Amino acid sequence: MLNDPLANALSGILNYDRMGKKLYLVHPASKTVEKVLLILNEQGYLGSAERVTDARGGVLKVNLLGNINKCGVVKPRFAVTMDEYEKFEKRFLPAKGVGVLIVSTVKGMMTHEEAKSQNLGGRLIAYCY
Repeated sequence: MLNDPLANALSGILNYDRMGKKLYLVHPASKTVEKVLLILNEQGYLGSAERVTDARGGVLKVNLLGNINKCGVVKPRFAVTMDEYEKFEKRFLPAKGVGVLIVSTVKGMMTHEEAKSQNLGGRLIAYCY
């Protein structure tokens, strides 16, 4: 068992997506993992994700669409200010306007584009394209 549930979830999703599977079960399910998957669903990278409760913390059923080329977590969780988003876009995304960085801000988790429009900084959590 690995120590980072979000990294486990994203690597499992990427592996199942590359194998052509349509369903992936994420366990253990946490609020952080659920929010990241919700953002990826809103951006069109994943299908629906529903929580199924069990005695061991719950499971998330994720429907895969086959739209992910690469996704992963950002370690260490870099602090980013308003004017540093472009630097991290160049580091983690293949081109400008392609993909999404997920940022944890004081107003919750959101994409880097939403954070830029609201003039917010935060911590980088994950990326996907």
